[in-house]
Amino acid sequence: MQVRWRAAMDRALYGPGGFFVSGPGPAEHFRTSAHASPAFASALSSLVSRLDAALGHPCPFDVVDVGAGRGELLLALAALARDAAGLPAAAPLASRLRLTAVEKAPRPDDLPARIGWTDEIPDAVTGLLLATEWLDNVPLDVAAPGPDGWRYLLVNPATGEEATGGPLGAGDVDWLARWWPSPAPTDAAGERVEIGRSRDEAWADAVRRLDRGVAVAVDYGHLRESRPMGGTLTGYRGGRQVPPVPDGSCDVTAHVAMDSVAAAGERVAGRAYTLVSQREALRALGADGGRPPLSLAATDPAGYVRALAAASTVAELTDPAGLGGHRWLLQPVGVAVDPLMAR
Repeated sequence: MQVRWRAAMDRALYGPGGFFVSGPGPAEHFRTSAHASPAFASALSSLVSRLDAALGHPCPFDVVDVGAGRGELLLALAALARDAAGLPAAAPLASRLRLTAVEKAPRPDDLPARIGWTDEIPDAVTGLLLATEWLDNVPLDVAAPGPDGWRYLLVNPATGEEATGGPLGAGDVDWLARWWPSPAPTDAAGERVEIGRSRDEAWADAVRRLDRGVAVAVDYGHLRESRPMGGTLTGYRGGRQVPPVPDGSCDVTAHVAMDSVAAAGERVAGRAYTLVSQREALRALGADGGRPPLSLAATDPAGYVRALAAASTVAELTDPAGLGGHRWLLQPVGVAVDPLMAR
């Protein structure tokens, strides 16, 4: 039986036996920034420290990781937490951190008790709300041109075979007209469009849960003036790109319309967003990937080797052909972003 892509993705990723709720977790199938290098967690730890100061050292200080995998990033942030430097009157940050993983999978047996686990974003978050490669897995519909206008694409979940379905609903027509400019359907042979309205709604709901702080989405994405003809829907399994068959055996993902998502969060927060490349974000947070001075090799050979290894991992995170192709969307609520991201 063929169904719309949004329903097929939802079941394949999050339904019984779905890709993200069963098995060893996404780290076994593809590299994310959180898994690739400790430099990513270190940069986020710097953001946590700066945000903690900007918010006046709240107790608790929330770090909520939406789409947390098996909690790897939160474990790294917990290990990196340090006392608030130069502020003896403030409780140490490590003692005030409230770490919460949001994930549809069951809680890992070996996850420390101090890390909370839930399948829904909590309300009243004060601190940092992270969504690292989450939005690209929020299910969405796909459309293709028909003789009388854009129509939903249907897919057979068992085989990936597609067919043309019914005409788009009014909300999706409006979203397409605003956010994915394309030829008239009769002139768009071979084109597919990915309707990001479900991602807009998911991000707006996440931002709505933030009382004070910053919501950060890190993902592959595109902007209105450069949407990819044919779309980006694909699959990953075992470290390899595979056809996006929504049978639960592989990740099914599509890049994010970052400007559309950003606008949705901005409407909720009532405050302007910031959108930067991962390279810009990491450099602002102290991970610049520069090679250590050669003179260090003579005075501290072991330190030079460590610094060189650290620089190479940052280089992977900032390579525009790979993880450096990510964009960072920062949506503040009750705080200013610019001082947090100043080098």
